[in-house]
Amino acid sequence: MIEWQWPWMLLLLPLPWLARRLLPRLDSQQIALSTPFFDQWQDLGAKGTAPSGRNWPLLACLYLLWLLLLLAAARPQWIGEAIELPNSGRDLMLAVDISGSMRMEDMIVGQRQLRRIDAVKAVGADFIVRREGDRLGLILFGSRAYVQSPLSFDTATVSGFLAEAQIGFAGQETAIGDAIGLAVKRLKERPAESRVLILLTDGQDTASSVQPLDAARLARDLGIRIYTIGIGADRLTLPGLFGSSFGSRQVNPSAELDEDSLKQMAELSGGRYFRARDPQELVGIYQILDQLEPVEQDATTYRPRQALGHWPLAGAVLLSFLLALWHCRRQGLFQRTTANSEAAA
Repeated sequence: MIEWQWPWMLLLLPLPWLARRLLPRLDSQQIALSTPFFDQWQDLGAKGTAPSGRNWPLLACLYLLWLLLLLAAARPQWIGEAIELPNSGRDLMLAVDISGSMRMEDMIVGQRQLRRIDAVKAVGADFIVRREGDRLGLILFGSRAYVQSPLSFDTATVSGFLAEAQIGFAGQETAIGDAIGLAVKRLKERPAESRVLILLTDGQDTASSVQPLDAARLARDLGIRIYTIGIGADRLTLPGLFGSSFGSRQVNPSAELDEDSLKQMAELSGGRYFRARDPQELVGIYQILDQLEPVEQDATTYRPRQALGHWPLAGAVLLSFLLALWHCRRQGLFQRTTANSEAAA
């Protein structure tokens, strides 16, 4: 259906007719204002007289032009049928560690070693896109925590923000407690049954102004569940002399990972702790998280709107152009211009 935002503009439709009927005719020969088509308006007849057969087409065109301008000014819109948005009721905040340690290349895919952050981006993007019906937000943290994307149904944009995240943008250290605190601030106003935080990190808290366990207790008190994921392999073989196996040794690249604190934070809030030693385990973790029970809420609907004001406006411009051409032809402007050009030549 069509909806008019300013329908009162159509009340001005009889204004030209009233002006022609009620205003006295100007007898003075002094020109106060130069107006287009004045002579045509003047020829339309004196007050109270009907237009001659010669002038009624021009009168009709001028009134049609006025009508088109009023239709455009009334701002018509086409309102489509109501569309129901998918809504599971979950509000899910994803907090991703982008500190300096996330550049460690210990995530093995086939024969390739990927950086931790690259594995998180690759697997996390698919997880985010599948969150249709959830409001999803993104927090990036290093030495400080930032909201990169607020809670939104636009999962494609959130996925794009994650793909653009760069190591060190938030500092080289790790502020897990601040990331949880920021997520709590964003989630506390949402319905209590639907608030979830997924936190991915490969280290321990070294830069927070709030202790991670204190932040987890606050989340528990507000009914926010925290799922923590520890990223990084347990074993990594370092090459020996000249890149050969001679003198090679194995190290634990996740020695700095504070699993005990991550487990406590998850247990305090009613969530779970997961360990992702490679991208395959990370995929499995996301599949488990996919099974979180959604909370039903009232359906959200919207009606698509499309502005239509440009159509009558375009018609008014076209009609004005045709009237101008007709006026120029009637006054012989084209012929005079041609004659003046030939005389100048």
